Amino acid sequence: MKVIEITAFGAPDVLRLGERPVPVPGVGELLIRVSASGVNRPDVLQRMGNYPVPPGASDIPGLEVAGVVVSGDAQALARLGFKLGDRVCALVAGGGYAECCVAPVSQCLPVPNGLSDVEAASLPETFFTVWSNVFDRAQLQPGETLLIQGGSSGIGVSAIQLAKALGSRVIVTAGSDEKCAACLALGADHAINYKTHDFQAEVKRLTAGQGVNVILDMVAGSYVAKEIECLSEDGRLVIIAVQGGVKSEINAGLVLRRRLTVTGSTLRARPMAFKAAIAQALLEYVWPLLESGRIKPVIHSTFAAQDACRAHALMESNLHVGKIILTWGVA
Repeated sequence: MKVIEITAFGAPDVLRLGERPVPVPGVGELLIRVSASGVNRPDVLQRMGNYPVPPGASDIPGLEVAGVVVSGDAQALARLGFKLGDRVCALVAGGGYAECCVAPVSQCLPVPNGLSDVEAASLPETFFTVWSNVFDRAQLQPGETLLIQGGSSGIGVSAIQLAKALGSRVIVTAGSDEKCAACLALGADHAINYKTHDFQAEVKRLTAGQGVNVILDMVAGSYVAKEIECLSEDGRLVIIAVQGGVKSEINAGLVLRRRLTVTGSTLRARPMAFKAAIAQALLEYVWPLLESGRIKPVIHSTFAAQDACRAHALMESNLHVGKIILTWGVA
């Protein structure tokens, strides 16, 4: 099969088209003939040598795919209601940039009715992440306010739509007026251009000084101190990436007085059972919203798989709104 390999750690041009044997699914696994692969920020970090592959995972990048089931563990397939020929999308720990990809059956979901494989490939990484962190970990409730740092990212556009669909108010930050407009069009109540406005002051203004209940943060670094200032009483800050650095200096007194929670998580190395539980929650609560059209995939660009280097360059430019997808043949 054809794959995209990281030939050395470095710039996007280290990604090259190669060939590998087709993997063989084991117990609890299935094999997908991939038509579309999602591109995510962790793929970029892996390519640069800053995101080690978990033990046992493929060194081929790619954390989400969509395609057709071609083989697998018959008992596991039957238990979860899948059969050969089904269109599925899947969250994987690696190996997604390939014509064929092994996935745990429990981390697969049916392609929602009415969606293409390209659209389906944009779903697993972002929606698993948003559900796990915003709704499981931070327990966002209807009527509460969520602040999303980086509202125009793949994570951001998913979080905006899901939080709004489930009854919350949403404030986002983004790096241009155009990106802010895109976030508002997706349903955000307010969008702050962080390059022209102080997001801390704007959040205070927009909430009449009360602050927000939950913050989804992909920046960390110096943002954490300001975010703590932005939280309401019993507020929850969830850190899911550290693009701004790993060190922060905070006002611990505010954490005590307002009973704040500062937490975070990564998804890739979590146990299969943990991810399987998220998949079932998505199937119950999120897939109906996708099939009804209340939530829609946001695809910025697609690239033929052999042009993965161009896809990574676009992601690093931060000019995109929504997801970037690689395609393998017809998708």
